[in-house]
Amino acid sequence: MKPKHLTTITFFCLLIVSVGIFINAVAQTPSTGSSSYRLSGPYTHGNLTVFLVHGKDLTNKTFLTLQEALAQKKVRVYETKDVNELAIRNLSNQDIYVQAGDIVRGGDQDRMISVDFIVPPRSGRMPIAAFCVESGRWSKRGNEESASFSSSENMIATKDLKLAAKRAQSQQAVWENVKVAQEKLAVNVIDAASAINSTSSFELSVENSKVKETTATYIKALSGILQGKSDVIGYVFAINGHVNSADVYASRALFAKLWPKLLKASAVEAVAESNKDAEAKPVVSEVVHTFLTDSDKARAEAREVTRRVKLVTREDEKNILFETQDRAANDGWVHRNYIRKQ
Repeated sequence: MKPKHLTTITFFCLLIVSVGIFINAVAQTPSTGSSSYRLSGPYTHGNLTVFLVHGKDLTNKTFLTLQEALAQKKVRVYETKDVNELAIRNLSNQDIYVQAGDIVRGGDQDRMISVDFIVPPRSGRMPIAAFCVESGRWSKRGNEESASFSSSENMIATKDLKLAAKRAQSQQAVWENVKVAQEKLAVNVIDAASAINSTSSFELSVENSKVKETTATYIKALSGILQGKSDVIGYVFAINGHVNSADVYASRALFAKLWPKLLKASAVEAVAESNKDAEAKPVVSEVVHTFLTDSDKARAEAREVTRRVKLVTREDEKNILFETQDRAANDGWVHRNYIRKQ
């Protein structure tokens, strides 16, 4: 073989090795997101403790939330007769941000969206992954439309339910954890047991009048903690003295829109996990910082959700971090969801 050809082959071999080293380095590189966070709090009601996450806006892009878009009839979410896939169509000229855990009500059964998703303007009909959160129905309910979904007022609650959907990606595990959450609510909410046990719908359990009455005390006590704070981009919450989860966003505007829905879900989980006999230890900010920074250090794995959205997951023995990136913004992240597994 001629030396010129040997040189060419050597060059390409070195190039391939270099690319492999680069990809591996990217996977090993810790995320730097939490290093710029500042915490305030704790803010506590009952067994629920909240720390606010302060930071700079990383984007000036604005999104409609799924809840807003459905209320304004700027989006349609369609029943497809497939338990784990729905269809969505953006009728507006704005990007719509859909968050994993958003519950859509109606169709042949209530569903939760299983992955963060950005629906571009005038999108046409697009598939979107989902899980059923109502195992006992496969037909029209009352006056609701069976061909589409009317609202998205709630998110799933409990970290076990989130992990069943986002980590295990198991419909059976989602059903099992919906049942567990309903059973806990039935035990901890006075006079609600019969109503909660009469339906398999997580949505209807959360909307039960006695559950709403109980969670309202948490919401009233904590909903105003953002007032007067112009740089809050997320929150961390603990239940019964143990750090549970965190949600952080690339802009204050997006977090502020989602805050009522997020707080309601946290309150539902706090009610489900309430234990009057347990004495919760106070949560300190150092523990919360450690939770966030440790989550950032784990090895990253990425997958493409759509041409627009990439999901990066970091997981170690104790924590898991889901980071949603926007390909249209040079892979800048939009949402970071941290979950304490144990």
